[in-house]
Amino acid sequence: MIKKTASYGEYTINIAEDNKVSVLKNGVACDDATKVVLREIANLAGFIVESSWNTQQFGSKLVNFINDGATQTPKTVAQTTTVVEGKTEKSTPAESFSSSAEDCASAKVRVYGKAQNRTALGIVHAYMVMYPHATLADLRKAFPNSLNTTSGQSDLFLDVTDSKTTSEWYFVGNDEIIKTGDNKKVALVMMWAKPAFEAIVAHARVYDIVVAKFEAVKGGVRGGFRLEYLNGYVPPKPEEKKSKWWLWLIVILLLAGIAAFFALRKPKEVVVEKEVVVEKVVYIERIAEIEKNFNVAQFEKGKAELSEDAKFVLHDLAKVLNAHENIKLSIEGHTSAEGDADFNQKLSEARAKAAVDFLVNREGISESRLAYEGFGSTKLKNTEDPNSTENRRIEFIIIE
Repeated sequence: MIKKTASYGEYTINIAEDNKVSVLKNGVACDDATKVVLREIANLAGFIVESSWNTQQFGSKLVNFINDGATQTPKTVAQTTTVVEGKTEKSTPAESFSSSAEDCASAKVRVYGKAQNRTALGIVHAYMVMYPHATLADLRKAFPNSLNTTSGQSDLFLDVTDSKTTSEWYFVGNDEIIKTGDNKKVALVMMWAKPAFEAIVAHARVYDIVVAKFEAVKGGVRGGFRLEYLNGYVPPKPEEKKSKWWLWLIVILLLAGIAAFFALRKPKEVVVEKEVVVEKVVYIERIAEIEKNFNVAQFEKGKAELSEDAKFVLHDLAKVLNAHENIKLSIEGHTSAEGDADFNQKLSEARAKAAVDFLVNREGISESRLAYEGFGSTKLKNTEDPNSTENRRIEFIIIE
């Protein structure tokens, strides 16, 4: 049993004894979309809705609002004919939102709608058609939240780019989503009461957008919007991101040129010289180390026979000579001042010759690369102690 009812235009709202709300449109039940239809009626009637209301609260308050006589049933007016893209369509005007002749003379886009909420959506879509590069931030500046303070939502625009959830208070249908120049998907608030709607209509004229008289809803289909371009206006096309193939071509040619330059360039001699110098320093230091090890082995006093340790060190010297075939050595023998000078002279020569003979006969070093000489005690290393064992030594002198 129905306990209260209200009618608004083609709509009838019934509240049952159990507070269940039902809506009829032209006598046809709208049970599957009760809350949606209630919002459409509220928009037309200028009724402010709170988002916290459930369907029963919404329906009851809207019935009371209508029965209190706060709104008037829309007037039936004559139809007018407009031509858009070669098609002739009839529309039912709503006198409140007709545009003046002056507005139309300078306008670029006219929005045709069948209800306040979707006409507001059409205005925003018209703006994006005119300014396809506008970002979400630009959109919020163009249509500030102050235009609609009765929607029950804090923001006119909801960023739904990464959200899979839907909102019953925003236009989130595939044909309703607004796509901005910064690749955002944006939803416009759905509730547009009469004062808010009049505000956005007036504001749209700043951007040369005008709103035509409301069109009649045909066959019970929910209202939508369409756009008409005026006074020869042609909307800009979003610039497609052109492939900068020529930049890649320049880079490839540049890299190819650099590669060819280094491939064909003759190496600088200074680099080779550095390598030679470094190599020479290495084997000089190695021969000096071998000389030191050889003298640690030492000869027995008054003898020229090589010890096993001395032979082992000469084997290392042979490795260096084989690795660097350009090296020539002079092996010089020295003795301390102890004993007869003539004996020491012959002993130093014999010790130097023993080293050369081992390198030639045992290690296979070419005799042409080696020379020997004895100096006896004439070149003492430790002059403060002429008899020091330090003076009994062999020196490896690099000739070239």
